[in-house]
Amino acid sequence: MKLSTSQAAGYFAKPDPDKTGLLIYGADAMRVAIKRQEVVAALIGPNGPDEMRLTRISASKLREDPAQVIDALKAMGFFPGPRVTLVEDATETQATHILPALEAWATGDAQLIVTAGALKPTSKIRKAFEAHPNAFAVGIYDNPPTRDEIERDLKTAGITASGDAMGTLVDLARALEPGDFRQTIEKIGLYKLGDTVPLSPEDIAACAPVSIEADVDDVLLVVGDGKAAEIGPVMQRLSAQGVNAVTLCIGAMRHFRSLHRIALDTTGRPQIWGPHRDKMLAQARQWGPARLETALTVLTDTDLQLRSAGQHAPALALIERAFIRLAMLGSR
Repeated sequence: MKLSTSQAAGYFAKPDPDKTGLLIYGADAMRVAIKRQEVVAALIGPNGPDEMRLTRISASKLREDPAQVIDALKAMGFFPGPRVTLVEDATETQATHILPALEAWATGDAQLIVTAGALKPTSKIRKAFEAHPNAFAVGIYDNPPTRDEIERDLKTAGITASGDAMGTLVDLARALEPGDFRQTIEKIGLYKLGDTVPLSPEDIAACAPVSIEADVDDVLLVVGDGKAAEIGPVMQRLSAQGVNAVTLCIGAMRHFRSLHRIALDTTGRPQIWGPHRDKMLAQARQWGPARLETALTVLTDTDLQLRSAGQHAPALALIERAFIRLAMLGSR
């Protein structure tokens, strides 16, 4: 059975121990590994590996002993509780060793978890798991964690977050690699250990990697100040450093969302931090909510164009044009 992205998020957090197995595949090995770690931990608990209820098999070793997957599924453990047989980094080459184990599974056997890279729809392994009535297949794509997934991770860590903090975390998830974001959440959990005060943007700033915005800060401040003539030279420098258009677009979305939150703040104490706090406060006052909403629309349209399969224009030229348009809007 094939699980959609929304279904998969809930299943990873609470998998069914009576199912035959699960295939997790995707081009990003880190994202696949994170989901695999999550579902295995949910199945066997933190003590599962120590109680020998987890058997890990490298798919590349299956040729040496083709029957080891079936043997691991059928083996009875010394400790009670659910068991998992994990086959890692599978390819189509190992289909002849994995699929017989999938068919030989019976009630009481260990659950079969298989991880793989990007699998085509014609893949034998993928088709077998998708067609199996008691197993699942999940594709992991290069999408940032959803708000629901972030909230679930915070709940697991025993952390409550304010509305502003959740907005900051959603933006942060788009800017960081999945492994870096997971480490940041773990660091926040340690930072807030025993603290009953809800998570704030300041807490996140204290735990987030310090270099996230270092490469894009200069151009975003120039855009926010409405200095269209200075964008070109800064963009050339960033391009030489290897900064890509999607990173710049994500950074700009985060910057202008922050300005929008500041502009709408009615408390007189907007939640903003960092070395550019005063500059951002001034930019929020200069732009105002209406023009900031227009800016976010421009950036959303640009983001969609960058991700469009039919987009042929140079990506950096596209984002530079959007930045110039925003700078001219801000200078009016």
